[in-house]
Amino acid sequence: MANNLITKEQAQSIIENNDIKTPQDIMGALKNMFRDVIQEMLENEMDETLGYERYDHDQPKSNYRNGYSQKKVRSSLGEIDIDVPRDRNADFEPKIVPKRKKDISDIEKQIISLYARGMSTRDIHEQMNELYGINVSADMVSRITDKLIPTIKEWQGRPLEPIYPFVFMDAIHFKVRTEGRVINRAAYVIIGVNLDGMKDVLGIWIGENESSKFWLNILNQLSSRGVKDVLIFSVDGLSGMKEAIQTVYPRAEIQRCIIHQLRNSFKFVSYKDYKEFTRDFKEVYRASSEDLALLKLDELEDKWGAKYPHALTSWRKNWDVLCPFFKFPDDIRRIMYTTNVIENLNRQYRKVTKSKCIFPTDTSLQKMLFLATDKATKKWTQRYRGWDKILNQLTILYNERITPYIG
Repeated sequence: MANNLITKEQAQSIIENNDIKTPQDIMGALKNMFRDVIQEMLENEMDETLGYERYDHDQPKSNYRNGYSQKKVRSSLGEIDIDVPRDRNADFEPKIVPKRKKDISDIEKQIISLYARGMSTRDIHEQMNELYGINVSADMVSRITDKLIPTIKEWQGRPLEPIYPFVFMDAIHFKVRTEGRVINRAAYVIIGVNLDGMKDVLGIWIGENESSKFWLNILNQLSSRGVKDVLIFSVDGLSGMKEAIQTVYPRAEIQRCIIHQLRNSFKFVSYKDYKEFTRDFKEVYRASSEDLALLKLDELEDKWGAKYPHALTSWRKNWDVLCPFFKFPDDIRRIMYTTNVIENLNRQYRKVTKSKCIFPTDTSLQKMLFLATDKATKKWTQRYRGWDKILNQLTILYNERITPYIG
């Protein structure tokens, strides 16, 4: 699994170079990194003003560097001391930090905001050049957005609630450049619904291939973050997930997404039969009970089995994880039988990443997804409709598991 935001070697280098021992040391290192970025921008601005780079002795000169003046500015990381270059003719008018400007937090916020919208480093360079008349290299953008890494690691490891009635798990795929080649990376997203009926993204993990071991690691992380119980998992048919859930949360119901299963079945059906086939299939997954659903599945196989065997065999094969929702009331069924809640979030991810065909690193993908998640979840201010009724139903069904956590 590739869910580390920085390598061990990079982390060790940061610790050694900055003598990091406490959280305050981390903030100090971040301030130094941001100060270096601003300093580099100022030097680039001076080069442009003078028409030549520093230490370039071959160019004819009508103006010269004339040392530095110290300035204290405010950023989102706190106050930072910078050295503003001076020129002999006093022509230099810095744009990144104007002479009377004391607060530069808007610059870094602007860069992170542009990054969050899915803009490439080249687009950010052009935007910052247009807005401020400054050159922001891809390396600068990366260094500024790398300030998010401690925040992401803290978010990914934050304490969670002890029980979630519903947990949804799904994946979305991206292309990432690794060791000189482009590979497919999956971002595994987990959303939980708490006892108040509110959604929350519990975490995002970047990986190449899923397996029971992979999912066991992720679920153990949830457990170590305080999740003692999950009533119902709604999942896609990801490899190894069922076995891992049964190991960490053996009392949980596992419901495979009916919508995904239907899509997989319908792709085998010809256009001329599609309407009739889908209408017949509704009799299965809209049945009032599991017994009736199995009866309707028998009828479906009698009618269509010979013509579309591949559309139906997976239902028999996976019936144990497709049928659990039949034992629940309709209000609970509507929540648990689909992972649409994650698919809606995935649409937000695709929207902000559409300009990036290939991510340069796993870390760049993680930063983008974190920012998109932060933006999307700020709108999650309403609990599930009819939640009071749903919670009452869940309390009746799982009284001894829910009651200790209510009130």
